[in-house]
Amino acid sequence: MASASATPSTPSAMSVFWDFLKLGLTSFGGPVAHLAYFRAELVQRRQWMSEAAYAQLVALCQFLPGPASSQVGMAMGLQRAGLPGMAAAWLGFTLPSALALALLGVGLVHLGSGVPSGVLQGLKIAAVAVVFHAVWGMAQQLCPDRARKLVLLLGLAMSLAVSGFVGQLGVLLMGGLWGWWWLGRHDPRGAASAVDSTPPASATPAISRTLALSCLAVLVGLLLLLPLWAQHSTQPLAPLVDTFFRTGALVFGGGHVVLPLLQAELVQPGWVDANTFVAGYGATQAVPGPLFTFAAFLGSVMPAAPSLLSSLTYATVAVLAIFAPSFLLVVGVWPFWQQVQQHRRVQHALQGINAAVVGLLAAVLIQPMALGTLHNPQDMLLCLAAIVAIKSWRWAPWMVVAACASLGWLVLA
Repeated sequence: MASASATPSTPSAMSVFWDFLKLGLTSFGGPVAHLAYFRAELVQRRQWMSEAAYAQLVALCQFLPGPASSQVGMAMGLQRAGLPGMAAAWLGFTLPSALALALLGVGLVHLGSGVPSGVLQGLKIAAVAVVFHAVWGMAQQLCPDRARKLVLLLGLAMSLAVSGFVGQLGVLLMGGLWGWWWLGRHDPRGAASAVDSTPPASATPAISRTLALSCLAVLVGLLLLLPLWAQHSTQPLAPLVDTFFRTGALVFGGGHVVLPLLQAELVQPGWVDANTFVAGYGATQAVPGPLFTFAAFLGSVMPAAPSLLSSLTYATVAVLAIFAPSFLLVVGVWPFWQQVQQHRRVQHALQGINAAVVGLLAAVLIQPMALGTLHNPQDMLLCLAAIVAIKSWRWAPWMVVAACASLGWLVLA
């Protein structure tokens, strides 16, 4: 049985695909909400891994450039079913929004103007409820003592005071240093707790160091060679691949940070009209799944793709190019991460990072999610009802999303 779970197979990869496809169809609310949906469906309901192991994946992907929530999904698929599972997780989570935005771009239909405002507000409220439940549960699991509760509060304060990637990095470093020094000396829960925070060896796919280093070398090589190809090639896809690959490899701080980078690369040179760019980004907020699928819309409206087939081709190439660095990074760091975290001192540091991650997520829950969404008593009442539905009635996240969207349409419009 252990060997079957450790060896990737087509059925297990397909099961990963279907699990992530459901998440790709229902995960509204942005990157932090996606992490909450992953936790509710895959950690709590399906028990793919422990809370601590999940928090470690979140911490790892916060350090990497690119879309953190998509990379967490890739890592979960990789741990579940090897490289096929990694590809299946990405495809299932990305396909719904990428297809919707590509078709939107082809038809030049402004999806945001066609969705009732009450529905959008309901979706945002559902995301707040799901994230609240995730932060509450992670705090109970990962911050059981005063030392880690203090790390949570410090991480929350630091995240609210310093936004962006600098603030995130500072919070994670603070948690790691605290865990390394304080928990390593006092170990309040005993040595076994640190060992339990890592996934079992039988659940960890074998990614060789040779493959990992090859992926990192390919990443660096493409970053150096693609600009030269785009400059000297007459192939119209060359600058597209270069632009989206470089953006996916160098953006830090989550999906929203990709907006100014793509605007500078595509709008300023005149590849995409400014109004079309803004309309497409608005539509991206109204669909579930990763924000990086905005690339599908942008690829489909490129002037070099006048026909339906060429528009869909450009959309596909843009999505593959912007996510490709994430594949290379996750595989490239995987064996080193798995080996490094086995050291006892590193395990204590990871316990501190886990607590800091909860503080970071709590800060995002407060600002911009709750403060930007809950504007009146009706919003707060619907959010409270959604929290009760998740926590007390054990509703699945997609049920909460559907209910909040329906009530938003009926009550909040």
